[in-house]
Amino acid sequence: MLVLVAPGQGAQTPGFLTPWLDLPGVTGRLAEWSAAIDLDLVHYGTNADADEIRDTAVAQPLLVASALLSARQLFATADDLDRHVGAAAGHSVGELAAAALTGVLPERAALELVRKRGLAMAEAAAVTETGMAALLGGEPDVVLPHLEKLGLTPANVNGAGQIVAAGTAEQLAALAEDKPEGTRRVVPLKVAGAFHTHHMAPAVAALESAVRELAPADPRTRYVSNKDGAVVASGEDVVRRLVGQVANPVRWDLCMETFKAQGVTAMIELAPGGTLVGLAKRALPGVRTLALKTPDDLDAARALVAEYAPDAATPAE
Repeated sequence: MLVLVAPGQGAQTPGFLTPWLDLPGVTGRLAEWSAAIDLDLVHYGTNADADEIRDTAVAQPLLVASALLSARQLFATADDLDRHVGAAAGHSVGELAAAALTGVLPERAALELVRKRGLAMAEAAAVTETGMAALLGGEPDVVLPHLEKLGLTPANVNGAGQIVAAGTAEQLAALAEDKPEGTRRVVPLKVAGAFHTHHMAPAVAALESAVRELAPADPRTRYVSNKDGAVVASGEDVVRRLVGQVANPVRWDLCMETFKAQGVTAMIELAPGGTLVGLAKRALPGVRTLALKTPDDLDAARALVAEYAPDAATPAE
């Protein structure tokens, strides 16, 4: 089974969209999406510096757009994706890309929603100076109580020996000085707030209002949720989970357990890929992985997709 995954915030780097603009139709599509969400995706994906694309209101639409663009290079139509992909998921904001790829939301609606999500989360993050840091190594039964002691939230439980802590600047500074036993490193992340924590509660309220006009469809392909790793068969449930997830931890470890239970044999991470493939290499040994970082990776990705017969994917359960 082939799994398609979309990365989350922090995966962006300055200029990462530049090589993609050489592909036919990409610049026009980005221009269309930019007009729809009032954000110049071409500028931010090519000329903006690291600080500009660290802005939550910019980073989130940029990442969803890049995931959708790279998926279009692999699958000519939605039916083509459905025939070859057995399951799809996204990490944090990547869930909006997964919702579009599985047919829950049209691409434009997903981009409009992620634009509102980014703005709402940026506003919530501005209230208090907060951030996130990845803890590499250490056992969960040691790391989690230590974070609680410091007042931090395990915002991303990523599996493969990685937990991301979120909280105030003071709490993160205390963590850097006093890391849990067994943790090799504490790495600050390129994000502008304590996402997936109580600090994001105002953004949840804003998104609840934003989704009222949506008419989600049920997923055509298995959609695996960050909330608990469940395969979600209802489009309305997917949208409810997208809203609530803003202020609740990402359980990517449970998503990977679901992939394994469903029989995953290969994984492609959409642009700007790398982070989720890295986790899979440690947590899902034996699974073939490929990260779409630039268009140079497309031939290898297409070859991997071609190995999956048109009937490889099964309907969502």
